Amino acid sequence: MTATLKGISSMATRQFLGELAGAWEEREGTKVALESVGGVDAARRVQAGEPFDFVVLASDALDKLTAAGHVVPGSRVDLAHSGVGIAVRAGAARPEIRSELDLRAAVLAARSVGYSTGPSGTAVMKLFERWGITQELQGRLKQARPGVPVGSMIATGEVDLGFQQLSELIHLQGIEVVGPMPAAVEILTTFSGGVCSVSGQAGTARAMLAFMASADAAEAKRRNGMDPA
Repeated sequence: MTATLKGISSMATRQFLGELAGAWEEREGTKVALESVGGVDAARRVQAGEPFDFVVLASDALDKLTAAGHVVPGSRVDLAHSGVGIAVRAGAARPEIRSELDLRAAVLAARSVGYSTGPSGTAVMKLFERWGITQELQGRLKQARPGVPVGSMIATGEVDLGFQQLSELIHLQGIEVVGPMPAAVEILTTFSGGVCSVSGQAGTARAMLAFMASADAAEAKRRNGMDPA
């Protein structure tokens, strides 16, 4: 019998990967043990040589692991495109965010703004820099700790306005998603899977990632706030 496939991913993909891992188990009879943590921690653990068969991260992070020899070259499979959502605490006033100018005003009006350690957080900070408001926001910007959802900070009142992958916001209690980023400043991240170089089940891992990239997996991604890649 095939041994359990072990994988690690960033938190953003946890929900749809969990669904698809279950579907793969039913279809093929191969058990999948998936651990989802902060993306920075996931990459660090793969770099450290932990015995994972596959890893799912933002595509640029996966490419860095491949270049460093930790992911098998040519094994990358793009799985999903993920947009950034904006949320407030449940019951709070919902800011207008239909345009870039609306969003800029909403950010400046917020008492505190939360963002992630992942690629969405990096992109949000670059946006604030482009707007020329980073200095004005000093003392009001709060970065979530690795593996901690920005949504949980919103729900507890630690921040008033938060930015994170929509997939990480839509299932959380105590918050309301105001909407996606306006089209002019949309932030999209492609999440990709790859086979870890230390895997002893490379063929099985490749087959499972191919399934996760197939048309059969599309609805699980949409249900969890992402689009098929």
